[in-house]
Amino acid sequence: MKLNFSFFLLLGLIMITSCKKEIKTETPIVKSYDNLEKAAWFIGEWGNKSKEGELTERWKKENDSVYFGESYFVVGEKDTVFAEHVKLEDKNGKLSFTVTVPGQNDELPVTFMMTSSTDNQIVFENPKHDYPSKIVYYKVGNDSLVAEIFGLKKGKAASEKFLMAKR
Repeated sequence: MKLNFSFFLLLGLIMITSCKKEIKTETPIVKSYDNLEKAAWFIGEWGNKSKEGELTERWKKENDSVYFGESYFVVGEKDTVFAEHVKLEDKNGKLSFTVTVPGQNDELPVTFMMTSSTDNQIVFENPKHDYPSKIVYYKVGNDSLVAEIFGLKKGKAASEKFLMAKR
């Protein structure tokens, strides 16, 4: 009788422990967008007014991994001679600068990848694109920045510099 009781006790313990639900606690995954945060100083409205016209560049945070930018150049009161839309996106730890310009490149976006950065400078490059093939943003101060583009125009090295103040 003692043997049967021990056997059933052991069998009961095995059944209880084998049917026990395993409760897993998962650590939530917190994504970090460190590369995008390097460009946080882009956020806001920037511009420059000259005798040629008025340049405006606006940046806003779309979500944790994307900033959206737009720039346009207006001559006179209402004649927009240039406009572009930019998506600055941190994907898998890589920062991309994707530009769409109405009326250019069959309206297809062109992507430049961040190749280097410091606290005051971010460099984006696309060696397959003629002009520009390199875009550099310099933070001059909290109220000013410079955007500079480089590449080949008609087979010759060219560059343009855009000085902007915060508005």
